[in-house]
Amino acid sequence: MNWKRLFAVSLLLLCSTTQAVEPRELKISVGDWPPYLSAELKHNGVVAHLISDLFADEGYRVTFQFLPWPRAYASAADGKFAASAIWMHKSERESDFHYSAPILDEQFVFFHLKSFPFDWNSLYDLTGMTLGGGLEYSYGPKFDAFLGTGKVQMERVSNDMQNFEKLLKERVVLYPQEINVGYAALRNNFSAADIAKITHHPKPLLNNLSYVLFPKQFADSEELLERFNRRLQHYRDSGRYARYFRDLQMGKYEIAAGAAANTP
Repeated sequence: MNWKRLFAVSLLLLCSTTQAVEPRELKISVGDWPPYLSAELKHNGVVAHLISDLFADEGYRVTFQFLPWPRAYASAADGKFAASAIWMHKSERESDFHYSAPILDEQFVFFHLKSFPFDWNSLYDLTGMTLGGGLEYSYGPKFDAFLGTGKVQMERVSNDMQNFEKLLKERVVLYPQEINVGYAALRNNFSAADIAKITHHPKPLLNNLSYVLFPKQFADSEELLERFNRRLQHYRDSGRYARYFRDLQMGKYEIAAGAAANTP
């Protein structure tokens, strides 16, 4: 009798332990932004890999849903997702979301044709030009304010491929984009001959930080944010964070050419 009771108690404890460690699912809305986020890259891209591992170490299993960037934001703001990634800081977004600690350091540059003799020192050097741009995309407060002056025209479309096509056809003269994202889009969508026609200006338009957003309407968002930030800092301190981006530079996230390249 005693061994039967002992077996029953042991089985109950085993079941309880199994249930206790079952990871909770977190659904996160994202946009397609190779090489950082893409359903056509290993681990859904380096930033998705980083986010997944951070949450896995906190006991969560992440599921990413790729959506057009405006829908990714709106759906998360409406409470359909536990978080959304990744976004620049804009003060108006603070009404809907808590911002994480910075998860990505970015450098934005102006892409242009090599045949276009372009140089700039201030934004006013762009006066009269037509630029390509992404839908619902912020280029930082300073440049966003400059766009509002009407001194330049920005034609916004839904993805990088369209913007680079317009650049090649000289329908726009400049395309501001994050440097790694821009060259990933070129590699994945254009011929070597077309890529050879395009360059970027070395002066950065913007050195930017991007964040994971947690909806304020959820009571547990602040706790989730604190756990995420604590784990992210541990990754940075241990050197693990840097390894993800070394792997990116070594091509370890590539599966095959042809991945779509949309912008947030």
